[in-house]
Amino acid sequence: MARYTCSFLVSVPIAHLQALFIELLQDCGLEVQYYTADYIMAREMPGNVSFSKLVIVEVLIDKSTATETETRMSIVIKNEELPLQLNNHCRQVFDFVRQEIERSRNWHLIESLAG
Repeated sequence: MARYTCSFLVSVPIAHLQALFIELLQDCGLEVQYYTADYIMAREMPGNVSFSKLVIVEVLIDKSTATETETRMSIVIKNEELPLQLNNHCRQVFDFVRQEIERSRNWHLIESLAG
């Protein structure tokens, strides 16, 4: 199973972060399946790649350390594909989503850590 993680510290009020992130995921071509105040799950739409390559994105918003101006969030992007190549489909989606987060005008990115 391919699995990629990263963490971000963004400067945006926590009350707005969830809606902004749902919009970002949808703009990336992902369908939001489930969300709560501190968790979002989205998936890639079937049709373009084989079923085992379909990507799932999980976003965890750390409300326990959030302030009025800064929020930490972690992202896990995974699929059932064996990562036999460094540049596999899951990695490509991970890099794309990470770049979109880093480029977003909706918040100021304070810190980005890829795992």
